Amino acid sequence: MFEKKGKDVAYYEAECLKIDPTKKAVHCRSAVGTNLDGNGDFMLDYDYLVVALGAAVNTFNTPGVMEHCHFLKEVEDAQKIRKSVIDCFERASIPNISEEEKRKILHFVIIGGGPTGVEFAAELHDFLVEDLVKLYPAIEQFVKITIIQSGEHILNTFDQRIAVFAESKFQRDGIELSTGFRVIKVSDDSITVKCKSSGVETLVPYGMAIWSAGIGTRPVITDFMNQVQGKRRALATNEWLRVPECDSVYAIGDCSSISQRKIMEDISTIFKVADKDNSGTLTLKEINDVLEDICIRYPQVELYMKSMHMVDIADLIKGGLGDSHKESMVVNIEEFKKAMCHVDSQVKTVPATAQVAAQQGYYLADCFNKKDHCTEHPEGPLRLTGSGEGHHNFRPFRYKHLGQFAPLGGEQAAAELPGDWVSMGHSTQWLWYSVYASKQVSWRTRVLVVSDWTRRFIFGRDSSRI
Repeated sequence: MFEKKGKDVAYYEAECLKIDPTKKAVHCRSAVGTNLDGNGDFMLDYDYLVVALGAAVNTFNTPGVMEHCHFLKEVEDAQKIRKSVIDCFERASIPNISEEEKRKILHFVIIGGGPTGVEFAAELHDFLVEDLVKLYPAIEQFVKITIIQSGEHILNTFDQRIAVFAESKFQRDGIELSTGFRVIKVSDDSITVKCKSSGVETLVPYGMAIWSAGIGTRPVITDFMNQVQGKRRALATNEWLRVPECDSVYAIGDCSSISQRKIMEDISTIFKVADKDNSGTLTLKEINDVLEDICIRYPQVELYMKSMHMVDIADLIKGGLGDSHKESMVVNIEEFKKAMCHVDSQVKTVPATAQVAAQQGYYLADCFNKKDHCTEHPEGPLRLTGSGEGHHNFRPFRYKHLGQFAPLGGEQAAAELPGDWVSMGHSTQWLWYSVYASKQVSWRTRVLVVSDWTRRFIFGRDSSRI
């Protein structure tokens, strides 16, 4: 892919061990062995560093999870899960195994009812029902799938209509939903769950358990944060995806979170920049002159106005003044603060999804490509912090939510798109196919993905161990 782009790019298959922002270096270790001296460690110096390490599994310190559960993070995890599923069927097929033991071995438990857990449960159900039970018909009656979810509903980040549809479909498919339960311990053959409403603990025997209950921070990111930011859940960046404490370090994806600056932190500077005649008051025209820059720098302004059904900035200012005519509106600093004091309630955090990471990657690449041009011809908004002089080189990153899908198995899916548009059923699955194929990085991968789907439709899924 790099060769086709005609760029000078070096690729190293290695693990990042430590980031040293003082020396501007990254400590690495080869993932494919050592050199002639028996040492696989090396160091890379950088001018600019983009941290995109993703997230690790978050077990919430639940005993037994790391030892006994499968995860859904790496390709190797999928290979282990496939082998474990087939092993369960082979073990349950051995003669002289009691029915109780067969039920335990063929009980597949998914911990976590979010999008990842739900999609896995749906795909696992299709794999078992459409393919494996045909090879093991004698034990079909013992197969069971259970989702354990701490919330009252699965897919609680989706529209409620989608959650209800998914729960109804899973019930028809025989997938058991244990909502309102929290996992407190996992052993080699059972899961201890606690009912959140009654506090009663129950043992759930299982043959294979999959943990998809959340994401955490990778050790190298934790170490880096301790150096520059202290203890946090994720690496904090500004709206330009730069780590504020390190001028040359950027972070994107699940390892980071954007700290949207609050307008009340800069309200005095904003007032000073807008007050061009230094009168100590702002007219509606003066506010409108900097309104575009304010909305670009502080997206919560537009969100707040939309949530309050305000037509323009005059309606927002008027809310802090009481009755007033728009044309003759004049505000001082205290009235301006009063009008803006509730705007920061609309500050939003971006979700930890691939959609966000992809948009961040495109944005940051575009910024680097235009760096020299934008240094001479800034494209960003007015600097409304500090001295408030000049413009930012780039516009800040703005996440645009394009919607989300939830494949539910049986050639059915659910979609939630902007504008409160919800779709569910077989037609939505075909929409998912088209979107998934279009998001592949090349025509080669598109052809491979579509051909894999075609083989599955005709011949079924591969159930061999290889």
